[in-house]
Parts: sequence; structure tokens; C-alpha cells
Amino acid sequence: MPAIPEKQLQHFLERLKKRREELRDIIHAELAISKQEDFTELAGMVHDAGDESFAELLRGINLTTRARELDELRDVEAALERIKNGTYSTCVECGEEITSERLDAYPTAKRCITCQSRRENRRGGRDATPSL
Repeated sequence: MPAIPEKQLQHFLERLKKRREELRDIIHAELAISKQEDFTELAGMVHDAGDESFAELLRGINLTTRARELDELRDVEAALERIKNGTYSTCVECGEEITSERLDAYPTAKRCITCQSRRENRRGGRDATPSL
């Protein structure tokens, strides 16, 4: 199993912990705002049909944003668990080392760039290479 230098591992650990706290704060604040908005609606605000449609659109956007943040939080937690288990820089598919450059750009990466590209291509993902 490839080993990442301890100093580098600590750097990633601190980045991931910081991001985890940021995401928790964002999610907590959004939930508090959401509850406040729900209370306002229950208090008897009257909307016309256009206002209600716009409010539903905003709720949908908020749910999408929250889902994305929750997914990122899960990825951060999984990366922290891999650090704890000693498998942080190891690709979950091929067992090869995930480069420090990839981890620096994407600290929650669980696959090497080759396996991730293969996975995205199977799912119909775009090639990350810019086209001219």
C-alpha cells in the first residue's frame, strides 16, 4: 500500500477538517433559515399563484444546494475515515497510489485519475480535456 508522507497527510487532514466545519456551518445556517421561512408561511402570509410558483422554485434550488453540500460532507467524512484507516492515498478500485497533485486539487478523491476517468466515461461523463 502506498504511503503518503506524514507531513503531507497532516496537511490534508487539516484541510478536510476545516472543510467539514465549513460545510456543517453552511448546512446548519441553511436549515435555520429554512425553518424560519416555514414559520413565516405558517404565520399566514398570503401569496398569489405567481408568488407561490417562485417560492417553490427557490425551495427546489435550496434543496439542490443542500443535497450538494451534504454529498460533499459525506465525501469529506469518507476521506477522513480513509486517513484514519491508512488508506487515504490508495485508489479504491485499482489499489494504486493517488498522486499528491490530485489530492491537492481534490482532497476527497478516492480513485486515481485513470480509474476516475474510466468511471466517468462509463457513465457518459465528459472528458476533462478542453476542446478547441
